[in-house]
Amino acid sequence: MNCSTAWLALQTLEGGIEFTLTPADQADRLAAQLSADLREWGLQSAIQTLHQPLEDGTVALVARLQREFQQNHMPGFNSLNLCTSLGPINQDDHANEAWALEREIWVALLGSPHRFAFRDLEALKSHVRVRRNMALAARLTALAFKTEAAERPEADWHYEEDPGFILKPGRPLIQALIAATQPEATGKLYDFSCYRATEYVILLGIAQELQAHHPALLAELQQLNERHAVRSGQFHEVFLVEYGSMEAPLPARFYVPGDRLWFRNPDERSADVTGYEGSWVMYMGGGLFSNFWKRDAPFTLESKAIEIFHWKDGVYTDAQGELQMNETVVERLVAQTQADPEARARVLERMMRMRDPKGVYAEGGCIDTTREYPKNVSREHCELVLPAF
Repeated sequence: MNCSTAWLALQTLEGGIEFTLTPADQADRLAAQLSADLREWGLQSAIQTLHQPLEDGTVALVARLQREFQQNHMPGFNSLNLCTSLGPINQDDHANEAWALEREIWVALLGSPHRFAFRDLEALKSHVRVRRNMALAARLTALAFKTEAAERPEADWHYEEDPGFILKPGRPLIQALIAATQPEATGKLYDFSCYRATEYVILLGIAQELQAHHPALLAELQQLNERHAVRSGQFHEVFLVEYGSMEAPLPARFYVPGDRLWFRNPDERSADVTGYEGSWVMYMGGGLFSNFWKRDAPFTLESKAIEIFHWKDGVYTDAQGELQMNETVVERLVAQTQADPEARARVLERMMRMRDPKGVYAEGGCIDTTREYPKNVSREHCELVLPAF
């Protein structure tokens, strides 16, 4: 592809990575540094860049995958096969596992239909490390299967009605989060929801980055968690950025390792069972989504869709008139559907549609239009502002 053709191709595409407000005389140097940094993953020749002049005399430097590389590895923005497409690694080598995960994150960001904006290269590299931390933590996370329970390691946490589970003074945040979510640390599985577990995984990924590159902010985060938990809607507002929308949905097979996302239950009756309105998961890379209840059996996009489809068959009313879920029935029907190619195709045709709007149960499937990722926490361009309690 010649320079003019590459420029036109980049100009007509919205996605990839953008460095905002780059001094014009530094843009070429930044593009060269990005290419040099990508050499570690063998991606230095996989990108093309474009300078977009801005009114204030700076430029926006946009980087995307070369068209041929995109077509070979992310056709139609499908990022689920990147790990296989980019080549194998030695799975017994933990460092190699982290390397391959970072490579997958870089390619997914550069090939994204959504444009990810960063102030400089250090902010981007911090973002990649946080995503890597989160994906690795999600692979190690396991919970006890009690969707309404709430339990944490007593050595690290105590519960108060308004603040929620808060750190005991002097107990390090990183170790406390690991103890609550990774059973190897304590020898025990703890009871809490998959939604809360995603918050812990995200918080752990951020804290590990801060420990290495922004320790002053880690100290503030430690103090905050000794006073008050940040949960639910407030957690989303404080820590996360949502991308995609109902009006401009992300492609159904586009995910970046470290994304948090929701699969919706499109069946109105079973969605009234507590914990079965949908399913919050982390995308762990390699085409796999977290299964905190059965860590060694992570979901593919298809297996998750089939499980949610059969929630409608597992719902029942107990003796007290409350809706409950029979997981044994769900597991049996999932196995039957997986073993029947025609039935599997029918279920996936129904479920792999974009979800209906909130409150609507019509022809939509389980696929959400958005994903979430952490705000930038790099030292020079930190977007995270912690709340006061």
